[in-house]
Amino acid sequence: MEEYTALVVRGGLGFGEGPRWHEGRLWYSDFYRRAIYSMAADGSDELLEHEVVRQPSGLGWLPNGDLLCVSMIDQKVLRFTDKKVLTFADIGEYCTFWANDMAVAASGYSYVGNFGFDPDTRRKELGVEAFFATPPPSTNVVVLDPAGNVVQVVPDMAFPNGTVITPDGSTLIIGETMGSRLSAFDINKDGTLSSRRVWAQFDFVMTDGMCLDADGQIWLANAVSKTCVRVKEGGEVTGTVTCTQNAYACMLGGEDRRNLYVMTAPSSDRFRIAEVTRGRIEMVRVETPGAGLP
Repeated sequence: MEEYTALVVRGGLGFGEGPRWHEGRLWYSDFYRRAIYSMAADGSDELLEHEVVRQPSGLGWLPNGDLLCVSMIDQKVLRFTDKKVLTFADIGEYCTFWANDMAVAASGYSYVGNFGFDPDTRRKELGVEAFFATPPPSTNVVVLDPAGNVVQVVPDMAFPNGTVITPDGSTLIIGETMGSRLSAFDINKDGTLSSRRVWAQFDFVMTDGMCLDADGQIWLANAVSKTCVRVKEGGEVTGTVTCTQNAYACMLGGEDRRNLYVMTAPSSDRFRIAEVTRGRIEMVRVETPGAGLP
């Protein structure tokens, strides 16, 4: 078992999400500062890349280099090109609450999840114990082609969240936060998904943002704890990272892809944190480099 302790490399975030290693920098969304940022590998600077007024989340790049970003509240995917912001896709009819994370394949197909319900209001109404004991409404994963057209809607997902694509582009693995599991799909030649199966099932791990390493294992943030865990297919935990706050997403980056960056915050409850900037980016060096997408 690999055990690590992360160090804070940057503070002052509202709520960081969607970390991606791209062209020598860590890119990420900040829900409550309403923008996409990037920073140097050591956290020594931060650049405002794009503002997203309706709250940014998942990020990814099309084959031509254009950036896609999920705009959560209006349930759209935005495209940043030639200093213009375009609506790439409107997926509102397939979302029952905010749109959320996304992965973009090398082919240009993208896979977009959504909350499925309002977790903050539901937790407030039910109380914490009943919130976790009561199955929530399920929702969809939306598959978009490289032009932004909806080509498939995958139903019955329990809060589809962090998503990875294997290096050969053949398999998509997605976390179902409210199901405490990772589910895998075959990626067909037309970009659609098939052969759904359980990749790992946990007793109580609220799977959030995640990344794949060169051993085919997944680092994932456990949204109800101050930890990230490394897991094999089947669910065996082979590593842990302890952070200073709850962990909500992670990404392997740095020149050798062995820096594990973790987005942390005191809570994910917008009623508690939307007006403060206590989010952090924490980092630790790990043995196995990153692989695949995002």
